[in-house]
Amino acid sequence: MNLTVAYEPITELLRNAYAEGRQFLYEYEVYNLLSLSGSETPPKCSFIPRNARLADEEVMAMPGDKAVLKIVSPTIIHKTEVGGVRIVPKTPDKVRSAVRRMLSEVPERYAEWIERHPSGAPKSYRGLEGAALQNAIASDLKGVLQVQFMPPDSEAFGNELIVGLRRTREFGMVISAGLGGTDTELYAERFRKGQAIVAALTAMTDGETFFRLFRQTVSYRKLAGLTRGQRRIVTDDQLIECFESFIRMGNHFSPDNPDAPFVIDELEINPFAFTDYLMVPLDGMCKFSLPEKEPTARPVARIGNLLHPERIGIIGVSAKRRNFGRTILENIIGSGFDKYRIVILHDGEPDPSGVRCVPDLRSVGEPLDLFIVAVGAEHVPGLVDEVLETGAARSVMLIPGGLGETEESKEIAARMIERIREAHGKGDGGPVFLGANCMGVISRPGNYDTWFIPAEKLQAARRTSWRRTAIVSQSGAFLLNRFSQAPEMSPAYLISMGNQTDLTLGDMMRHFISSDEADVIAVYAEGFKDLDGLRFAQAVREAVRNGKQVIFYKAGRTPEGKNATSGHTASLAGDYMVCENCIRQAGAIMARNFTEFQELILLAEAFRNDAVNGKRLGAVSGAGFEAVGMADSIQSDEYSMSLGAYAESTRSAMQSCINEKHLDKLVTIANPLDINPGADDEVHAHMAELMLNDEGIDAVVIGLDPHSPVTHTLAETDVEAFRMNAPGGILERLSAVRERFRKPLVAVVDGGAQFEPFRNALRERNIPVFPVCDRAIATLSLYMEARLMVKGLV
Repeated sequence: MNLTVAYEPITELLRNAYAEGRQFLYEYEVYNLLSLSGSETPPKCSFIPRNARLADEEVMAMPGDKAVLKIVSPTIIHKTEVGGVRIVPKTPDKVRSAVRRMLSEVPERYAEWIERHPSGAPKSYRGLEGAALQNAIASDLKGVLQVQFMPPDSEAFGNELIVGLRRTREFGMVISAGLGGTDTELYAERFRKGQAIVAALTAMTDGETFFRLFRQTVSYRKLAGLTRGQRRIVTDDQLIECFESFIRMGNHFSPDNPDAPFVIDELEINPFAFTDYLMVPLDGMCKFSLPEKEPTARPVARIGNLLHPERIGIIGVSAKRRNFGRTILENIIGSGFDKYRIVILHDGEPDPSGVRCVPDLRSVGEPLDLFIVAVGAEHVPGLVDEVLETGAARSVMLIPGGLGETEESKEIAARMIERIREAHGKGDGGPVFLGANCMGVISRPGNYDTWFIPAEKLQAARRTSWRRTAIVSQSGAFLLNRFSQAPEMSPAYLISMGNQTDLTLGDMMRHFISSDEADVIAVYAEGFKDLDGLRFAQAVREAVRNGKQVIFYKAGRTPEGKNATSGHTASLAGDYMVCENCIRQAGAIMARNFTEFQELILLAEAFRNDAVNGKRLGAVSGAGFEAVGMADSIQSDEYSMSLGAYAESTRSAMQSCINEKHLDKLVTIANPLDINPGADDEVHAHMAELMLNDEGIDAVVIGLDPHSPVTHTLAETDVEAFRMNAPGGILERLSAVRERFRKPLVAVVDGGAQFEPFRNALRERNIPVFPVCDRAIATLSLYMEARLMVKGLV
């Protein structure tokens, strides 16, 4: 693309404003910035300072027969509401009159607005009222901007565009675009997801890639003339050039650029209007700041010591009662970790477990790979200091809660974090810390379990086999409940991050990019540390390019949810829309609720070696309502699937099967295929086989009619015709079909608890099972949509 962004002149523009004590640009300076950015040329304008004499030739030099006048003030954002925007005939008298009227009336109208909306008043005006407030506003008026009037091609709904850059705490620079004008926020709330506003990380996109996202919006359809009664008013190339310009500025003036002279905090054009195939900015704002010092990098290679330790130490094991420390010790030993490679920090009698005791960290000898801290929060800062001083551990797990989560402990926690960061900048970087307020880790490859849950209450953790999955969560209780409800997930790793005192979600995600033990990485996030959302997204992109699958759930999608997460594990909930957009675009599969999170993990595990080549589903059931429910569930805001068309050979084979079973008067070949409750196990399995063998079908969902008198679906029964393990039953037949094909196959067993053994038996044979058809279709569709999107990233 032939686009040049003049970074040095833009820097000079920002530097001049900063020298005047401003960290924002006036509107005419924003237009100057746009002219330097290489994208659309802004309208001509001239600044009329307050109290300046306005020459006739200056007025008449502006093109057109009308003049647009805008008040210039550092405090007035919404100019129209206070009479700060006027369009007048372009004659010297009319312009002079309007300028004088605006300078006189705007302070009065803005003062009235502030008195109606006191919470929206700038800090400098708070506490003022009446004449004092009006005088303060008037003294801040810098003058009036005269702008070239450029009539838009259309004033119809949706024919204005907003484009903006925003610095976010978690993700760095984000570009967004969509429906512009005064009702942008309303559009974003009312239109379904992705139809009003789209956003992306500037560090992970370019103009053409972002344009492909924007093409999905209502705004693009209007601008491109794709809706009834509309005509195209801007070219695709113009939009791509505009987006590329913003992205390049975002990446240069970014907190992620160590050489950035300034950081753009916000740059927004709202709106761009369109006249004669020109993109015309009608208003613009820009805020900026000085760059901050980059934090010291963490020695994340030591996550390997944390997850696969050779030697473990633990403090907080009571000799008299079964406290958290004692339970953790029991779980470590119960997981098979050699107790002779464990030490307990305890000065006194030998421990009844037979584990060696030492009085302090200086006595542990060779550095521990993992040191587990299970004492009260008040003792943690002192222990951290001792670890840093002695170098006695390569990784540390901070179990205690309350540290940094209450007002009283925040200052103590902040000082501790600073000491850890200082250690990272010296020598070998010191140890890494997991937590605080974490349940710790279950590492099946590492042969240990530090959760403080009694083994009697979590039997699933003692399974000897595991799947190639890592589940990482800020909330330990979330991990516990998911694992307890769905032990069939049987992950290799269950990692509770806590409040990310040191190690972050991004660090853990990066560790698993090249892990030999995990192909599926599932993450529950409440909030990211500064810029760690960007690091996380970049790691997700790299992981999926390496063939991994990433499942992601973000808490805090509503204002109420955001408030709830901000009080939990000391997290800061970010902008949900930005997070969801950016992590999805990185290649993660987004779960919409907790149940879906579990189910997507199971699908990812089952189908990691299967091909997903399209969106065409095949559906079969013996229940009419189920077949209809499947058809009703193939479309949503998050996915758009279709029902595949059978090849003629498939239809013929299906009809032959139906005829042989004397079901021809009851069954019509269709998709979904309702095969009637009289269809036996052979019919079910054969129909699934035919669909999977059809090149026009990309995945199959099959309802297995557990209550039918001719299906084998019960484990405990004296009736041979119902026994699920019977030779030639559905379990045997469908398992054989699953082994033959490398396409997704999902079963639905819609019945009560008596069929749970049947469901478990199917899962053990790598066939995911759902209790209801709509959940099966929705989750499978989400999964396939995400897998198809990832193909474009690889």
